[in-house]
Amino acid sequence: MPARAGQTTRKTRIQSANRERIMAAALEVFSRDGFRGATVDRIAETAGMSKPNLLYYFKGKTDVYHAVLDDQLDAWLDPLRTLDPDGDPIDELRNYLLRKLEMARDYPRESRLFANEIIRGAPILGDELAGPLKALVDEKAQVIREWIRVGRLAPHDPHHLIFAIWATTQHYADFDTQVRAVLGRDGEDRFVVAARFLEGLFFNGLRPR
Repeated sequence: MPARAGQTTRKTRIQSANRERIMAAALEVFSRDGFRGATVDRIAETAGMSKPNLLYYFKGKTDVYHAVLDDQLDAWLDPLRTLDPDGDPIDELRNYLLRKLEMARDYPRESRLFANEIIRGAPILGDELAGPLKALVDEKAQVIREWIRVGRLAPHDPHHLIFAIWATTQHYADFDTQVRAVLGRDGEDRFVVAARFLEGLFFNGLRPR
């Protein structure tokens, strides 16, 4: 490998690693302090780099925030993308629900950051919500509607079914402090119990009669 090409590769790897450090630090700061409370200085400090170095990669706080939210939205929608029209409806929806609950368990900061953006009126993600998110939800709602039409699911409004899955699974991340306060020691296996409860709640009512 020519020396210049080797230097470029190393530089690219360093840049990629630095960007990941900034994104991880920004997630920590934004999820703790919110957008208004966060500062570029605090993000840089958390990332272990100087403010000018951070600003080499991002124009400012809003730019970092947008990047973190874009990553989260993509991950958040990924389980819905896998809903297979050719699969068994109950199995497909059960897998979707369980993946969403796993995300609430494994990525609570990301979920709370996304929820805070929505509560603020989605000033950063508004276009994405009305565009790619809506298009994907509409597409999968049509899949559910077809399952209902051919008698493979009990009749329910597809959009509100998806909303209900979002609400019941993300609750365990967005309101984790409240859940643990109410359950106390009984909440140590809360995600296992929640999965069992939600499966019964949803799928007993979704099976065709």
